[in-house]
Amino acid sequence: MAVNLHDSAYELEKAVRESDEYKALKQAYDDVNADPSAKTMFENFRNIQMELQQKQMMGQDITQEEVEQAQKTVALVQQHEQISKLMEAEQRMSMMVAEMNKIIMKPLEELYGAVE
Repeated sequence: MAVNLHDSAYELEKAVRESDEYKALKQAYDDVNADPSAKTMFENFRNIQMELQQKQMMGQDITQEEVEQAQKTVALVQQHEQISKLMEAEQRMSMMVAEMNKIIMKPLEELYGAVE
């Protein structure tokens, strides 16, 4: 009996949406977006984060000033309760996705051997 991987993927999507981790992430995200000051602070944090990641991927140097600004922003958002909860929920969701990826990739890892 042939397995339709697309159907399995859609089932996995449904399971993710129904998971406690996703529900907690969605609630935390909605909470941050419902608070205008938290939303602005979080968007600023994400923009700084994305700018630095883009510079790294392009091989550009990150200045000491940019590092200090990023550190200040991280410290600020970590002190905001709603944003801190969102970041924790993001971390849990990321760990779950990494675990799922490891499981999904197991047949290829077995076939080709583990990448060291």
